[in-house]
Amino acid sequence: MIEQNAKPGAIALDEMLNDIEVPSLDVPELGALLVSDKSKDLFEEKKRKAWKELDVAEARCDFAPNKVRISYRNPQFGIISLWKKSLYGRTLTDIKSDPDMIEKFAEGMNTLIRQILGHSLATGDWCIVTSPKRRHKERNFASLISARLGSLLGIPFYEDIAECHSKHRVGAVFTFGAEPPKENNIIVFDDFVTTGATMISMRELFNPLGKNLVFFTGINNKL
Repeated sequence: MIEQNAKPGAIALDEMLNDIEVPSLDVPELGALLVSDKSKDLFEEKKRKAWKELDVAEARCDFAPNKVRISYRNPQFGIISLWKKSLYGRTLTDIKSDPDMIEKFAEGMNTLIRQILGHSLATGDWCIVTSPKRRHKERNFASLISARLGSLLGIPFYEDIAECHSKHRVGAVFTFGAEPPKENNIIVFDDFVTTGATMISMRELFNPLGKNLVFFTGINNKL
C-alpha cells in the first residue's frame, strides 16, 4: 500500500518503481488457447467460475515482464502489482489450479518486494497476511503463495488473520479470525486484484491498529 497520508516511518515508494528490474520469468506456452470447441452444448448449464462473468471471456495473463505498476483503486492508497491482465495467455482459473504457479508467484514477488523495501526488511518488524479464504479453503492459492513468500523473505506469515462472512466482495466487512500481528509493518498480499474491494476491506480491518501497510498483488486484473 502506498498511503498518501503516510504514518511516521512509512516508505515513499512511487519514485522507486521507475528503477525496478522485473524478474525475468518464462512465459507459459499459450498452446491452442484460441481454438474454439464447436461441439459444445449450447444448452449446457453454465457453472459459476471464479474471476469470470457468465457473459464474458475469462481474464488471462501472459506474464509479460516490465508490467510493475501502482494502481490507485482508492484515492488514499495504491496497490503494487507485478504482472498485468492481458488479452492472451493462461486463464486465471488455469493459473490458480497449477501448483507450479505458487513458486512462480512467490519468487517473482520476493524479488519485487526486496527491491522496493530493501534493507528495511532486516528490522524484523515485518510480517505478511492475505485476504480471507472464501471458496477455496483447503488449497487456497493466495495463502499458499503468502506462506512461501514469507519463507523467502524471512518474515512470518499469519494465516487466517482476516475472516469474512459475506459472499460479496464489494462492501464486505472483515473481522479478525486470530490475534492481530504484533509487527508494525505488514505486507498485505493477494494473488489477483480487480476492483480493489478486498484490499479496501483489509485496510479498513487494520487501519484502527495504526500499522504501516504495503499492498502487493501478483496480477492486476484490469487492462
